[in-house]
Amino acid sequence: MTVTFVSSSATRDLDPDLPLLLAAARTNGVDAEITVWDDPAVDWNAYDAVVVRSCWDYVARRDEFLAWAASVPRLHNSAGVLHWNTDKVYLRELAAAGVPIIETRWDVGIGDDLGDHAEWVVKPTISAGSRDTARWNTREEAWAHSAELVASGRTSMTQPYIASVDDEGETAMLYFGGTFSHAIRKGALLEPGEGVVQDRDSRESITPRTPTAAQREVADAVLDVAQRITGSGLLYARIDLVTAADGSPLLIELELAEPSVFLPQSDGGADRFIAAMLAIAP
Repeated sequence: MTVTFVSSSATRDLDPDLPLLLAAARTNGVDAEITVWDDPAVDWNAYDAVVVRSCWDYVARRDEFLAWAASVPRLHNSAGVLHWNTDKVYLRELAAAGVPIIETRWDVGIGDDLGDHAEWVVKPTISAGSRDTARWNTREEAWAHSAELVASGRTSMTQPYIASVDDEGETAMLYFGGTFSHAIRKGALLEPGEGVVQDRDSRESITPRTPTAAQREVADAVLDVAQRITGSGLLYARIDLVTAADGSPLLIELELAEPSVFLPQSDGGADRFIAAMLAIAP
């Protein structure tokens, strides 16, 4: 079997998952390599599986990226899944299906209701790595940020800042082939009052975490709903959860396109990823 893990030219050397995936693939008898999604020299038909990984430059080139995905055979996750998941308006469908998400307002303008909260997070719906995202403690700042995004032709989303993130962080739940693999804790990235900061990678803190039964229940339900909506089996899924004031888990984001899957912080995660890939590839 021949497989390629797809990255971008700017980030292929920055993805800590890729070396572990290559090693695990080769250990399991898979001929594996890394390619770049917009390299015109690549023959995508030559692979038994094309696995999207760290294509983190897609945000500024989403239409081009999705056109490429639609042209590639045996792509995981599928082009349809990538189209659905690379715009966070998918949260509307998940909420309508009963998934507990953070209270979200779309395209708010000056004077619109933001709810009775101490802080808000404003971001565009097409974004990665917290780009153009900020945490605000006044309505005026949140309104202005949202209005700026909308004026630039983007869809904005405004959510209350979940206070538990400052101490507890977020919990990322990783699933390969529909089966739970491992979980990690992501420390808080957004500082109060700092405004829009484009590069927060240097402050990222990632450690292993044992999820609670409630987190497993919610994450399992999110995965089931996502597969039903997309009509697709998923090679990989990352379900990011935070804890509400009442202690219940809330979905902050569902990552099905190009998420870090935190293999260095897992025990055997790379082998589980490859086993899932072998189970769904021809």
